[in-house]
Amino acid sequence: MIELRDLQKAFGPNRVLRGVNLTIPRGESMVIIGGSGTGKSVLLKCILGLVTPDAGQILIQGQDAAKADRDAFLARFGMLFQGGALFDSLTVWQNVAFRLLRGAQKRPKAEAREIAIEKLRRVGLKPEVADQFPAELSGGMQKRVGLARAIAAEPEIIFFDEPTTGLDPIMAGVINELIREIVVEMGATAMTITHDMSSVRAIADDVAMLHDGVIQWTGPVTRLDNSGDPYLDQFIHGRAEGPIEAVR
Repeated sequence: MIELRDLQKAFGPNRVLRGVNLTIPRGESMVIIGGSGTGKSVLLKCILGLVTPDAGQILIQGQDAAKADRDAFLARFGMLFQGGALFDSLTVWQNVAFRLLRGAQKRPKAEAREIAIEKLRRVGLKPEVADQFPAELSGGMQKRVGLARAIAAEPEIIFFDEPTTGLDPIMAGVINELIREIVVEMGATAMTITHDMSSVRAIADDVAMLHDGVIQWTGPVTRLDNSGDPYLDQFIHGRAEGPIEAVR
């Protein structure tokens, strides 16, 4: 579904992506791990076209993303943002139905509201929540609303940006389970960026480690603990000593 070929991006002298090569099969859940500042978010933004890569190619089902119709291209994606990124001035249902109330996917207001309430139910929220505002919800509920919004338009590809940031361990576990269930149900292709290893083990089919601007290791989540890669081994066990230098 997604193929990255020699993707490169620099900001001045800082070479963030130095030639990323990665393939994400259709219907698979790929989790990208790596330390803070290794370029995970930049990689995601490059795929979405929010940042223009300096070199390389992004293919979506074999089509060059740079040559695709922008609206049609973005219509294929859903996104759960870090921190929720809900619109304060809109009610919960309007947040969930944001895409359905605008543009090429526009639906009648009553239909959009009905879909939004159904998606809220899917993530474990009652219909009464629909007319509340984000500020009236807990952090875990806001994250669920963000997840409902990500799946509202039935996207083929869903991106999850640090989905459990700021949540307590129990709520993080709930969100991880929801993400896994929904991705499987929808048959969607998923790409998650995180450094939360409990999320990795709960969500991933495959894992890729981004380090020093390249994919250091990639493989099935079942090989995570016996990969034989010293970089991955140091990262997943949180060791200070190893080939990855800790910034002091």
